[in-house]
Amino acid sequence: MESIKDKVAIIGMGCTKFGENWDKGANDMIVEAAYEAFEDAGIGPKDIQAAWVGTNTSGKAGFCLSYPLKLKGIPVTRVENYCCTGMDTLRNAAFGVASGMYDIVLALGFEKLKDLGTGGLVGQAGAEIAYRPSIQAPSGTPGSYFGMAAITYFQKYGASREHLAKIAVKNHHNGALAPKAHFQKEITLDQALNAPIITWPLGLFDCCGVTDGAAAAIITTKELAKKFRPDPVYIKGLGLSADTMHHMYKPGHDYLHWDATVMAAAEAYRHAGITNPFKELDLVGIHDCFTITELISYEDLGLCPRGEAKNYIDSGAFEIGGELPVNTDGGLKAFGHPVGATGLRMAYELYKQFQGKAEKRQLKDPQIGLVQNLGGHPSVATVAILGL
Repeated sequence: MESIKDKVAIIGMGCTKFGENWDKGANDMIVEAAYEAFEDAGIGPKDIQAAWVGTNTSGKAGFCLSYPLKLKGIPVTRVENYCCTGMDTLRNAAFGVASGMYDIVLALGFEKLKDLGTGGLVGQAGAEIAYRPSIQAPSGTPGSYFGMAAITYFQKYGASREHLAKIAVKNHHNGALAPKAHFQKEITLDQALNAPIITWPLGLFDCCGVTDGAAAAIITTKELAKKFRPDPVYIKGLGLSADTMHHMYKPGHDYLHWDATVMAAAEAYRHAGITNPFKELDLVGIHDCFTITELISYEDLGLCPRGEAKNYIDSGAFEIGGELPVNTDGGLKAFGHPVGATGLRMAYELYKQFQGKAEKRQLKDPQIGLVQNLGGHPSVATVAILGL
């Protein structure tokens, strides 16, 4: 099997402020993110040969991108893949360039969730029934599922709510340094532990917010990349795995890992030639929709051995200044989760870090990093490795 390593590069990125963007429609956010990316790359809409747009609930067909950007006549493909939508949009755009079909393409993800009038993610009800028509889809919320995972993990490995609270404190500290984050305020360990319970054992600060936002990337070939900028960011590896069914239907599912992440990571590591991610990566973005998701993902990504995440958390290994910083911009805990935008927003943070433009949260000379997304209860995962 071939590898995509260094075949394509990101030459421009853009990202709106994430938050309750009542003063902006979806089109406004699309234009803002896209034009930041255009300016960053030194190109205009007329230079885009094809585009991919990711959205879970806020737009239908490629028209939702071609209209606000006036991309008349070029191919535009809509991507939807649960919470992996943003990164899968980048993945499809990268393959469009790597195939030789296009030289310059746009990947853009967005979501306008605050205008939907609901308290959480929508548009997924009944999706499981499509492949298991004889079984009623399980009731409950994402929080209830991840709450069960937390209880099971605590019982098996001896972690506690304090370990989850330390993740929340870390991410909100980092988010306070990120001007485009939805939540830009630090919290204390006591605040996290004493917050209202959402679904036991997860409290308010263990759960990410419902948010609006958009993010975009301009992708080109390795041959053209340095004609646009001296410091392009190359795609080193891509992995995507879609599991066969909802984990609740799986006999013997242990709630202690997610096969999709493990398999997607293995594919991305193969592309990039990485065998020891904890030592070889300089920073990581993890899909922390809940603090327990980040904790278990440490282990699924091979950043630490099974059952050892609590020790790495206690040591500060994943903090800014630690051995392997995770979610340097605050992650989903600080930015919220506008589904179509999230993966691209996480790539935006790595992109800025590599260029030395991450301001107060800037790491010292990072060269390579990883972004992971997890979705679908959770049955689909993406992993991307980016670097200089």
